[in-house]
Amino acid sequence: MNKHIKVKKIVPPFSEKTAKQKIQMAEDAWNSMNPEKISLAYSVGSEWRNRNNFINGRKEIVDFLTEKWENELHYKLKKEYWAHSDNRIAVRFEYEYQDKAGQWFRAYGNENWEFDEEGLMKKRFASINDLQIKENERKLK
Repeated sequence: MNKHIKVKKIVPPFSEKTAKQKIQMAEDAWNSMNPEKISLAYSVGSEWRNRNNFINGRKEIVDFLTEKWENELHYKLKKEYWAHSDNRIAVRFEYEYQDKAGQWFRAYGNENWEFDEEGLMKKRFASINDLQIKENERKLK
């Protein structure tokens, strides 16, 4: 039996269907909390703005995500389609995490993504707000 399953690459121009598939793939990858795996969805020179952090390239993506998940424990993310064009997708998202002191948070935000012709994300701009919550207020488990 072939253990290597070939996954069809999703490349621009996007339809609503393929944009939603791309979003689900991103959600699944981020919920894996595997920085190396996640970085492969981005172009080698990918540019990010994540809150007040400016990140460039896969190595910085891996470093950023590694540090993120050392501080954001029990991370769970949900992304939702907002809009798309030929090579861009906009999403709204929320995620929950617990900090090292035990405080729970829900983060809300929007992301704008731009892709290259190979379907790799070359730009990611995220605006994010955090809200302290109690453990019994969690929605994402």
